[in-house]
Amino acid sequence: MVVLSEGLTQILIPVTAFIGIGFALLQWLLVSRVRVSSADHTEADNGYRKSLMGDSELENGVQSVEVTNKCTEIQHAISVGATSFLFTEYKYLTIFMGVFGAIIFVFLGSVKGFSTQSEPCTYNEGNICKPALANAIFSTVAFLLGALTSVLSGFLGMKIATYANARTTLEARKGIGKAFVIAFRSGAVMGFLLSANGLLVLYITINLFKLYYGDDWEGLYESITGYGLGGSSMALFGRVGGGIYTKAADVGADLVGKVEHNIPEDDPRNPAVIADNVGDNVGDIAGMGSDLFGSYAESSCAALFVASISSFGTNHDHTAMSYPLIISSMGIVVCLITTLFATDLFEIKNVSQIEPSLKRQLLISTILMTAGIAIVSFTALPSEFTLYNFGAKKVVKNWHLFFCVAIGLWAGLAIGYITEYYTSNAYSPVQDVADSCRTGASTNVIFGLALGYKSVIIPVFAIAIAIYVSFSLAAMYGIAVAALGMLSTMATSLAIDAYGPISDNAGGIAEMAGMRHEIRERTDALDAAGNTTAAIGKGFAIGSAALVSLALFGAYVSRAGIKTVNVMTPKVFIGLIVGAMLPYWFSAMTMKSVGSAALKMVEEVRRQFNTIPGLLEGRAKPDYANCVKISTDASLKEMIPPGALVLLTPLIAGTFFGVETLAGVLAGSLISGVQVAISASNTGGAWDNAKKYIEAGTTPHAVSLGPKGSDAHKAAVIGDTVGDPLKDTSGPSLNILIKLMAVESLVFAPFFAAHGGLIFKLL
Repeated sequence: MVVLSEGLTQILIPVTAFIGIGFALLQWLLVSRVRVSSADHTEADNGYRKSLMGDSELENGVQSVEVTNKCTEIQHAISVGATSFLFTEYKYLTIFMGVFGAIIFVFLGSVKGFSTQSEPCTYNEGNICKPALANAIFSTVAFLLGALTSVLSGFLGMKIATYANARTTLEARKGIGKAFVIAFRSGAVMGFLLSANGLLVLYITINLFKLYYGDDWEGLYESITGYGLGGSSMALFGRVGGGIYTKAADVGADLVGKVEHNIPEDDPRNPAVIADNVGDNVGDIAGMGSDLFGSYAESSCAALFVASISSFGTNHDHTAMSYPLIISSMGIVVCLITTLFATDLFEIKNVSQIEPSLKRQLLISTILMTAGIAIVSFTALPSEFTLYNFGAKKVVKNWHLFFCVAIGLWAGLAIGYITEYYTSNAYSPVQDVADSCRTGASTNVIFGLALGYKSVIIPVFAIAIAIYVSFSLAAMYGIAVAALGMLSTMATSLAIDAYGPISDNAGGIAEMAGMRHEIRERTDALDAAGNTTAAIGKGFAIGSAALVSLALFGAYVSRAGIKTVNVMTPKVFIGLIVGAMLPYWFSAMTMKSVGSAALKMVEEVRRQFNTIPGLLEGRAKPDYANCVKISTDASLKEMIPPGALVLLTPLIAGTFFGVETLAGVLAGSLISGVQVAISASNTGGAWDNAKKYIEAGTTPHAVSLGPKGSDAHKAAVIGDTVGDPLKDTSGPSLNILIKLMAVESLVFAPFFAAHGGLIFKLL
């Protein structure tokens, strides 16, 4: 028996979204209480500040007020650089949005000659669906709304991170616990704003479109798929462009500064240091935010479309149709409660508690969300209903969907913990990689690649089990909601993920401001925990991408009218083998882009060290702006070819080779893309933490490998630079590739079904 009425559902979803936004603003208010301007500090509160900071009133002989001013100056430079890059990038993307929006309108409108005549629905027999022209118009509008929301998500994330980095640095003077709370609250601002905004915009879009579509739910949710396409398109360029930016700067700074001149990371003498810190925000924050928003939008759109051609759509059961949105609403509430465990209920007192606290967030949110899924499933769904399953009707019970969502949720947690095992320097795989540095960079690279390949095994089994169980219980709809289950705790996942780059920036600011070594040790401890949890976040993103892509694949097959996908058919097999090749082609393009940009950065950093008198001695100031310009120009130029490859492939395959070949392309890219993405991300993460393991020197084994500047440390740094484009550009971008191609194929499916296969028709 359904407990939630349509009226209550209509209220519950937006109210939950506003609660999420309100909670984000509260966290921002608490972060803003940390002052970064010395103008805020009066003589009256000097005694209070001294009692909090103790000896840190003097930082290496420099007055605390001067240190605060320096932190403010560095924060401003990072913020200006990040904002400038994003605005420039968004100018290019605005042109893309207009052009691609026009393509959507022309392709979909031409399916039936821009017809304005309503016709019988394809699946919901007896209902009349709106004309093809309406679908073209509303799909285009949905695409633009999804793109704008994705851009907003990335921009807000970047602004929050650049607002919080110096505040985290300053709070580190009071202790590790204070700094942790500021960094985590700042990540939570991003997590809740993105989750709540995505839900709210999608909810409003559906209800506005419904004013026109009325009872034509099939047409309504067909057009809504454009929302996912818009979100994922922006995410692709954000991830690729931001990834190229940050890794070009990072590689240039490390190779010349740390390897050639043996100066510390984030040393203000390094010309690439500001560009490196800017990159953390435009790549790891803005790009990552757009990426996870795209996953959420696509999984929601896939679930809604599949449901619209089931008994939910036929019977116009609004509450049951809204099940994916109600799951997301419950996720916001659960993540809100979970956040309190990190910020209010438990206090971090020493370095060893940081990483367990972050991992506890994942476990708590998963346990609470399991209970939340049960509540939603038994109050929003009828006890029994039917789903469309490739031409057949499948009877499903509400507890079936509970298990589908729950297995997606727990599979995500399993992938996260396996990722942690292979990327954290607390465990033997990364320690083995660090140990291999004894004999140089070559053995380090060999061990790192082997680790990445091996790390694929268990996540793939977890994804396979989730697919089998969810499909057996509820066909393609089961897979779609399993993906939503994996993303249901997105606010917490984003908070943990954003925490890492914020802490990284905090460490850079501490180094550049000349703060005491103790402060840098605290920020390094925050950053080290963030590296591991960031790797866990990438595991979540890749796992959810696999499920989302498969759900979109099922929706595409249904919408294109394909009865079966037979791999023994030549049309399908050639698509399969080409699709399996695409992730390698894409990875080659993005890695070479990073290499080309890094080459220019290395040359520029070397030039400045060689030509600016007194730079290495600290008597002269480097030209930071030129390095920022190199990263900006390179990333904007180099992001276009990989983006074009992803966006043009479905259009070319569907138009010239038909819907069956395109189905093979989607299947092939999904299968190989998941493997390559997991391997690349984990290899890069392992190399990064192997380097930090040696630098920290907190165990006898780490000490035996030598101090900073030793041969083993230099080998570890080289491995880290090799891994940078893998873990922060190619790996994360691949999960967007497999999702974007699938959702694009779904949107254009009517055109491909009506006019595709030109080559085979000529033959």
